[in-house]
Amino acid sequence: MTRYPTLPLAADLYNDLEPSPKASWRDLVPGLMVAVLATMAAAFVADHYGAPLTLMALLIGLALNFLGADPRMGPGLGFASKTLLRWGIVLVGARITMGQIVGLGPMTLLAVMVILLVTLGSGVLIARALGLGSAFGTLAGGAVAICGASAAMALATTLGEKRANQAQLALVLVVISAASASAMFLYPTLAHQLGLSDRQAGFMLGASIHDVAQALGAGYSYSDGAGQIAAIVKLTRVALLAPVLALVAAFFRPEDGKKTGITLPWFVVGFFVFAGINSLGVIPAVASRGAQDVATACLACAVAATGIRAPMSSLLETGIKPILVIVTASLVALALSLGGAMILL
Repeated sequence: MTRYPTLPLAADLYNDLEPSPKASWRDLVPGLMVAVLATMAAAFVADHYGAPLTLMALLIGLALNFLGADPRMGPGLGFASKTLLRWGIVLVGARITMGQIVGLGPMTLLAVMVILLVTLGSGVLIARALGLGSAFGTLAGGAVAICGASAAMALATTLGEKRANQAQLALVLVVISAASASAMFLYPTLAHQLGLSDRQAGFMLGASIHDVAQALGAGYSYSDGAGQIAAIVKLTRVALLAPVLALVAAFFRPEDGKKTGITLPWFVVGFFVFAGINSLGVIPAVASRGAQDVATACLACAVAATGIRAPMSSLLETGIKPILVIVTASLVALALSLGGAMILL
């Protein structure tokens, strides 16, 4: 696989890449400042024009891609795309409670799990059929199946840059954000045309739309009832991110043969811990909302940094095949979600 020595390395679960050079906090300032400013600009655009924050962060990051070649930016961008990403994943756990998941009922919960696994599997199969490999299929299919850009970032962290490089991740983020934004407008229209009830529409939208914000936006645009169901179903998919990461860690074994056990990333453990604490009801509502805001900011900053770091020459040479993987997995998720809504609800 092509290596980009001027780029800071992505996080790697198995440590099968050489470690990134240690940097002082002063070394982090230039790149981190650029990533933060890009995130603030994206937040301004998203707030004033109703655009998806993740998509805006990625597009602004890609617009600043020329800065990625400056070696002074490397440590800070690496910190944003690695450390901030991991803490963002941990804080995502504060969005959910086990009670929300149990409230769906066993059959609905089982349906969500089946849809997730089949969607992920379809991404792997179509990627392998197109010659893109299982790792890319896992990255793209998992992003569709779980929670869009957030899942893509987490999966890329688990896979490591040796299996999913920055160009592939940037492409998945671009396409997944565009697909999620399109679904937010098109899927509620489809639900209206089919005459779905609020409960059916909420399930279909929550189980098929990629990113959390777009799933909730589509649900509440249909009705308040549908929005509540969409939120619970979507957050259940988010909760399944941690076990999926554990499965990915088990499947993609180290290539050098030095490790024999399965290492569970600390940010996966943290995700579970926060979800469990939030389920106990001991976290004040204001603290939970604050954790969610910090998680959103961390993930957006990580996405912006990824856009800045992405090797654009490789990104532009990818062709149509990677896009087909995401589109196919999205259609599988929509079909299964619609079928589940009409059969179970």
